[in-house]
Amino acid sequence: MAQRLEWIVTRPKRWAHWFALRGGLEGHALVQQRYADAGFDVVEATPERAAAARAALEAPWWSPRRWGVGASAPRFLAATEALPAQRSVDMLWANMALHAAADPQALIAQWQQALAVDGFLMFSCFGPDTLRELHRVYAELGWPPAGHAFTDMHDWGDMLVHAGFAEPVMDMERIVLTYDSPERLLAELREIGRNLHPGRFPALRGRRFRERLLQVLAERLASPAEDGRLVLTFEIVYGHAFKPLPKARLAAESAVGLEDMRRMLRGKR
Repeated sequence: MAQRLEWIVTRPKRWAHWFALRGGLEGHALVQQRYADAGFDVVEATPERAAAARAALEAPWWSPRRWGVGASAPRFLAATEALPAQRSVDMLWANMALHAAADPQALIAQWQQALAVDGFLMFSCFGPDTLRELHRVYAELGWPPAGHAFTDMHDWGDMLVHAGFAEPVMDMERIVLTYDSPERLLAELREIGRNLHPGRFPALRGRRFRERLLQVLAERLASPAEDGRLVLTFEIVYGHAFKPLPKARLAAESAVGLEDMRRMLRGKR
């Protein structure tokens, strides 16, 4: 995602990082380095996670990064309490968040509202080929789904347009990860998410099922091409889009806000 910022000419004055702890502090550092003069907001799921993000990302009181920042001082917000104000940021950065949203279209609409006109959205999420090896094993054994289905990148593009974004650009890549043991593979899956499929197994599993699962993963995911290591595929979808000038809706009688009218007139000039 940071490499894709090379495509963007606009330099934001303020940007927002959505769920920075899950999206990656290393990625945050890359964006902050690129836009060193810009202020930023961090939005986390809960007040507790917002406090943890503050502890990880806020400069200490003695740091030169605090000198002269004024209105650009970072803000750490909880999605359960507050969001970036309407049209308050020039870029919204959301790494690995969208595929876990219960209502992704509503979330995209929130992002669109937070962006200023000509601001842009940068996001990534899992695509439908993610964990295809694991899904195949579960299906062959007749087990409930190993995870919920992920959305195709073309559908994400349609959602962006529906929410009022312009010029969406979507692409994807597949990354193959290998593991030396089924225990490490399961630990990785626990670290990056959860099974949100409504048809998942509804109760607790027993010790025998875990032993059976470890055996099955060791047998069926081992790849001779990878010296017997266990293999999982992850499809990563990347997208970016801009927020255009608002368009006045044509009707027998229409109302346009004063600020929207000013922006439209400036855009025509």
